Amino acid sequence: MVAGGGAKSAAYVLLLVNLVIFFIVTVIAAWAMNHGIQRSRETASVLSIPLRIFPIYFPMGNMATGFFLIFSLIAGVIGIATSLTGLHNVFQWDGPSLHTAAASSLVSWFLTLLAMGLACKEIELGWTTGNLRTLETMTIIVSATQLFSICAIQAGVEVAIAEQRDRSDRTGARR
Repeated sequence: MVAGGGAKSAAYVLLLVNLVIFFIVTVIAAWAMNHGIQRSRETASVLSIPLRIFPIYFPMGNMATGFFLIFSLIAGVIGIATSLTGLHNVFQWDGPSLHTAAASSLVSWFLTLLAMGLACKEIELGWTTGNLRTLETMTIIVSATQLFSICAIQAGVEVAIAEQRDRSDRTGARR
């Protein structure tokens, strides 16, 4: 039972940390997206034809910024939803709920890894502002904490399954 309590506590803490970090990622990505949309008309008009027809142009950062912002925003929103439902599923603490939490956390982690890859590309290209550097850093951090969260939830799945087996063995022995 002690291991189950530790896994449950770790999952709660990591899901709460992820919720906060995903909220920060979403807010910064939404601000940058809004800023880029507002300023792109005036700055894109002076660009040459190939750059002007580039579908995702942002007046700040580099050529990877548009893709990075879009995927960061998607990963942030999905991460918030996953963290909230994961908290509910961990509160239930039974096999099916924990399997659901593990599966949704895995999908969220894959989206976060995609955004992290674009953050690494943007770091490689350079020329980013302080807000974008903050978003890059938070995206990299949340990809690591999401991995730890998946591990804690998976440990909880195994503990919950072991507890269910013990209960079924006890009820089978009574019959």
